[in-house]
Amino acid sequence: MSTPSVSKGRHVSHKASLFTESVIREMTREALKHGAVNLSQGFPDFAAPDDIKRHAMEAIERDINQYAITWGSKDFRDAIARKTNWYLGLDIDPETEITVTCGSTEGMIAAMMATVDPGDEVIVFEPYYENYAPDAILSDARPRYVPLRAPDWSFDRDELRATFNEKTKAIIVCNPNNPTGKVFTRAEMEFIASLCREFDALCFTDEIYEHILYPREGAEIQHISMAQIDGMRERTVVVNSMSKTYSVTGWRVGYCIAPPEITGAVRKVHDFLTVGAAAPLQAAGAYALSLPAEYYERLQTDYRARRDLLLPVLEEAGFGTFVPDGAYYIMTDISKFGFANDVEFTRHLIREIGVACVPGSSFYSNPADGAQQVRFCFCKKDETLNLAAERLSKLLSK
Repeated sequence: MSTPSVSKGRHVSHKASLFTESVIREMTREALKHGAVNLSQGFPDFAAPDDIKRHAMEAIERDINQYAITWGSKDFRDAIARKTNWYLGLDIDPETEITVTCGSTEGMIAAMMATVDPGDEVIVFEPYYENYAPDAILSDARPRYVPLRAPDWSFDRDELRATFNEKTKAIIVCNPNNPTGKVFTRAEMEFIASLCREFDALCFTDEIYEHILYPREGAEIQHISMAQIDGMRERTVVVNSMSKTYSVTGWRVGYCIAPPEITGAVRKVHDFLTVGAAAPLQAAGAYALSLPAEYYERLQTDYRARRDLLLPVLEEAGFGTFVPDGAYYIMTDISKFGFANDVEFTRHLIREIGVACVPGSSFYSNPADGAQQVRFCFCKKDETLNLAAERLSKLLSK
């Protein structure tokens, strides 16, 4: 009996055909292949705090090695509630309003799958962190894009209002923003909130960079959570993680904060996506989230120093820079170099100069909109940034 032939694409879902693998993580692989300094993927190359690591090791030694409660160990959820009260002034019930997830990445997709139905629309500001559009597609929603425009990455209020309609289920707000470093002002947050209330829409707010801010004179640079805005607590899902604040991106421990009804749905989806996050790392997280304010002040100071080290390096090398007010990325303009597009430039930078970045087109629904932009990250040791500086100094001569 002959074996039936397989039609090309028959066994791949339509959803999976609508997006690519992560370009950011591909750039890390390219950096490793060519020995380039990796300023692409946003993970620190310096050590996580010793005391946080010690608590993880002690938890393993104490045999906290089996399943935690699916939606998070009690000590970790209690720590999340206490920190949220201290930092945001919100009184969260750890029993009914918190779900611990395998990183904020799972938190976002679990929240969307728990709330979004086929045919719903989800609004995404662009340039956007590359997971958001696939999250919407995997949730059977239609992503709708609203541009943030350089140099200050502001949005047009009329344009945003026109995007909201009776099909709008939610809007995603990443604040501070990846990839631009924008920090949304209170006025901007209030306007977004007013549209959510008017159209009965949810807000998924990604707050993993909440403590990485760069205040400056004459500008309103502060972290505002959408859940703090009047009338938004009951329609906001806060997505957060240990990854960036505590320099443990490989731990994959995140969480969602949401009203009880939404939390119940998120917990069900989360349960069947991943069961639960690593138990000993949740125990260490309970310690980390109890650290004093001085820890976050030092974190901010250290990242400001790294930002201020890399910015002039990029400018001297010929990049147009957009100074970030938060997070640890710098978006740049590459039009001075004369390359046809960002992918061609990024390939040249990795292979000929020895520095990896992320092509800007990966942050846009229409790749042409980012064809003259690339993103660098600066969550690296000074030695790494200085080596990148040495290599980038040769860029204009190539």
